[in-house]
Amino acid sequence: MCDTCGCNVTPGNRRLIEIKGRLSVTPGDRMAIDVLQDLLRENDRQAWHNREHFDRHQVLAVNLMSSPGSGKTALLETTIEAIGHEFNIGVIEGDLETENDAQRIRAKGVPAIQITTGSACHLDAHMVHGALHQLDLENLDILFIENVGNLVCPASFDLGHHRNVTLLSVTEGDDKPAKYPVMFRAADAMLITKADLLPVLDDFKCANAERNLRNLANPAPVMEVSAKTRQGFNDWLTWLQRELQSYHQHLARGEKLCPKIQREGHDLHASAQASPAL
Repeated sequence: MCDTCGCNVTPGNRRLIEIKGRLSVTPGDRMAIDVLQDLLRENDRQAWHNREHFDRHQVLAVNLMSSPGSGKTALLETTIEAIGHEFNIGVIEGDLETENDAQRIRAKGVPAIQITTGSACHLDAHMVHGALHQLDLENLDILFIENVGNLVCPASFDLGHHRNVTLLSVTEGDDKPAKYPVMFRAADAMLITKADLLPVLDDFKCANAERNLRNLANPAPVMEVSAKTRQGFNDWLTWLQRELQSYHQHLARGEKLCPKIQREGHDLHASAQASPAL
């Protein structure tokens, strides 16, 4: 997978393997070809640094993951409308190209930083670090990180965030948790989105989707929501507020709140070899 999709090297970590970069040569003074394990180690180091930034400013960072078109940006728009008067919200947007999603969020009066990843199919901690320095963390309560639409790679990379929310649209099929276990094992909450379409998409069974999640031994709450009608939004907002309260309690006890990074996917990345052309 990693040799073909381009996710080995991102705009955030490419500098590490370029000439004179920290990982450009091996201890034996040979050009590094299999540098992926070191890149992942550097990512984890940067993620820890990012989390220190968030915790210093008491900002809960929530990573939104899903396939393309599941409604992440629409979820954010409606969430901002619902609680933007109560909490200060910021957004980091990840996409291959364009600033379309960031522009939609800014139109709601919320600061949004767009990260364009090029060929990289996920965000990494280096890219997030660059974006967070463009945000006034001192005046934020919650930072949403909208990851690149992809049901595989984002679950394997720590960004320095605290919680993962995985979206599953009713247009995708209720078997997705079984087909993409790494992504759904990483979920601290699973949102079944576009729930207003359930009456006309009767082949999607919410009970099946939840059963497939439970078969992964994941007890995360499952919520049916619609950004269009606000169906189920009370449950989503209540979960979010409870997570913010829990986060502050962790900080008061001097504890770190960390997401479910899936080492299965992490190891799959680490076992691949970066292309010599890089």
